[in-house]
Amino acid sequence: MKLVHTCVRVRDIDASLRFYEALGFERRGKLQFKTAYNIYMGLPGDGDTLELTVNEGREEPYDLGEGYNHIAITVDDIHATVAELAEHGIEPEKPPYHPGDRAELGPICFVQDPDGYRIELIHGGEFPTPQDD
Repeated sequence: MKLVHTCVRVRDIDASLRFYEALGFERRGKLQFKTAYNIYMGLPGDGDTLELTVNEGREEPYDLGEGYNHIAITVDDIHATVAELAEHGIEPEKPPYHPGDRAELGPICFVQDPDGYRIELIHGGEFPTPQDD
């Protein structure tokens, strides 16, 4: 088994595409339905891991709920990524930090897409599952 994709519902597809492309995602395809469509995106060298769903004609913001938290992606250099995102007007919630003040974790930071979904940026190309023994 493997994770196929994360789906998020978006209102302004152009703003969402600019945001996710600034993070390095590539457009992979579109699937049209009667009143909605999906845009599939993925990171270079990876599968189509992000599905942006647009319900045509929707104007009001989505209620993200208290159960949704974030999706996470690794970046080679978190400080360079944050600087590059700033050129697109995207600022982190707070500067990169080590979660729980644990030097062996991170650094990480969070940004929000145009609809308020949180994206965790994790420094380093690999992400072995952290765990305490």
